[in-house]
Amino acid sequence: MHMEQLEQGGLRPRLAIEPGTYSTIYAVGDVHGCLDPLLALEDRIREDGSLREGRKLIVMLGDYVDRGPQSAAVLYHLSAAPPAGFDRICLRGNHDDAFLDYLEGDPAGDWFLDHGAEATLRSYGVDPEAHGPLIASNFALRQAVRAAVPVAHVEFLQQMPVLVTVGDDVFVHAGIRPGRTLAEQVDEDLLWIRRSFMDLGPGLPVRVFHGHTPISTPHVSAERVGLDTGCYRTGRLTAARLSGGEVEIFSVG
Repeated sequence: MHMEQLEQGGLRPRLAIEPGTYSTIYAVGDVHGCLDPLLALEDRIREDGSLREGRKLIVMLGDYVDRGPQSAAVLYHLSAAPPAGFDRICLRGNHDDAFLDYLEGDPAGDWFLDHGAEATLRSYGVDPEAHGPLIASNFALRQAVRAAVPVAHVEFLQQMPVLVTVGDDVFVHAGIRPGRTLAEQVDEDLLWIRRSFMDLGPGLPVRVFHGHTPISTPHVSAERVGLDTGCYRTGRLTAARLSGGEVEIFSVG
């Protein structure tokens, strides 16, 4: 892929892709352990992409784990090769970040235990009830989870970027802090921001493709494209196709 990793001292990876590198980009909303909708949506993307010339890219917008039943299988799938004829970038979501923090013993990962962790642990074959309470101080549980999660999944989570830019189009999990330049954005906002971004928009001359905030129908405007249609609850997984500056939405489920 023709891209540059932006130098951001102490921050998670950020990528810039030269405009024109890809004829078509597909952005996919929050998966949350829902493997079957992901595979169905990839079939739609593959079919659609076969009708389009030039290089094609899939940008996953984060939150692959928690709540849905197949988090482990989703990570196995996404860490393998993308569909033939496509490149793929998997952005980090706040749930993925918290899961990684939990595995690495960072106190910030304690949030993971209260927000869909049980489904993730079971997907790796870990029965939380067999290891005591689902609390941060339960070291036996943490060790069981560490033993069950493949090193390849940890490394995959570690290398996930938090921001991709393609000209004036920005791809991120949660959104950006309104009015701050992209260089001034902090990881916490890119992964977690909600109300101010949803209310005010980016406050910059960019269009932001994001997930994180569940909505009943996808949102498309000149400033942002919201794609989290709550797949773990609704069964509906949504993608946006960006080609020639135009956005088209399609969903499965």
